[in-house]
Amino acid sequence: MKRNKIVHILHSVGGVDVSLRLILSNINNIEFENVIIHGQKDTEDVFLDKNNQKLKSYRIPINRDISFKNDLKSIIQAYKIIKKEKPDLIHSHSAKGGIVGRMVGRMLGIKVLHTPQAYSYLSTENFLKRKVYITIEKLFANGNSILLASSNSEKNRAIKEVGYVEKKTILFNNSILPIDQLSELTIEKNWPDDYICTVGRPSFQKNIELMIQVLFEIKKHQKNIHLVLMGVGYHSPQLDSINDLISKLDLKSNITLLNWTNRQDIFRIINDSKLYISTARYEGLPYSIIESLALCKPCVVSDCDGNRDLIINDFNGFVIKDSHPESFSTKIIEILNNEELYLKFSQNAKKYFTENFNIIDNIKKLENIYKSNI
Repeated sequence: MKRNKIVHILHSVGGVDVSLRLILSNINNIEFENVIIHGQKDTEDVFLDKNNQKLKSYRIPINRDISFKNDLKSIIQAYKIIKKEKPDLIHSHSAKGGIVGRMVGRMLGIKVLHTPQAYSYLSTENFLKRKVYITIEKLFANGNSILLASSNSEKNRAIKEVGYVEKKTILFNNSILPIDQLSELTIEKNWPDDYICTVGRPSFQKNIELMIQVLFEIKKHQKNIHLVLMGVGYHSPQLDSINDLISKLDLKSNITLLNWTNRQDIFRIINDSKLYISTARYEGLPYSIIESLALCKPCVVSDCDGNRDLIINDFNGFVIKDSHPESFSTKIIEILNNEELYLKFSQNAKKYFTENFNIIDNIKKLENIYKSNI
């Protein structure tokens, strides 16, 4: 039986890397052959199928930042690779992967499914940059491109702001395996047993400044509050300003900053925490919150794309409509001090994960999406 060949193209870091690996390790490899094109300076880990067999991959100079020279090289190299591989379908992931993948797809007449994992134009407050980014997205919308949104919020934004027609949009929620086993930490634990946690590199997107302000407000009522912030080791443009703010607010003893560590460590840290917090300005569909739901953790999150798709206010956590630190701190303290509420959110978190974000169930949906577009 001829396998359907899918070429994935992306800058493979962070949640984009996690997303692809979860697809590759769960999709039916008898029906589907997967080939990966990714950046020269992103992940060093090989890509494996569900039988732990190494998949064919290529490296091109694709990266996060705009570079006319490297972007042109990426398009030319991707064109040559895809022309040789002759895939049935291209699946582009992330903003830069989407540009390269959709450009080559148009040139070769191959349909492209594009998953933004949070639109790049959301990453800046600069009006001119935002205008340029959204104009680029509009140029590649529709045509032979179909939006494969990672959340309902992302799908709605694509229709209302980017210009996708609804019939050219499909929803496939980011999903993970149930977390049935936990490993011991591979890093030294140098923080208290009672803590709240988050995953988020200091950046415009994650809005860690607001989170530090939230911690400062909580400390006024609970002196021993502690935050473990994971993921500060990769592309953290605002790390220095975050450290300055921590010092200014005298919070050094109330926060632990951890470099990027393996997912098993992240699972253990989330599992042993009291709750999960996100102050992000935008998301695709954040894996760290999906993981928190799978681990029965209540969440207090900002009302942004992705977050609002995972947390239902007063069901499995709280969604904060404004960006006032006091609004976050009040709800966090309420959960920590109300055992009945904590139990309710915890049970509903696991229920909501099981019903919506289990990749064992959802991978069949993706396989059908692939087949229906070939």
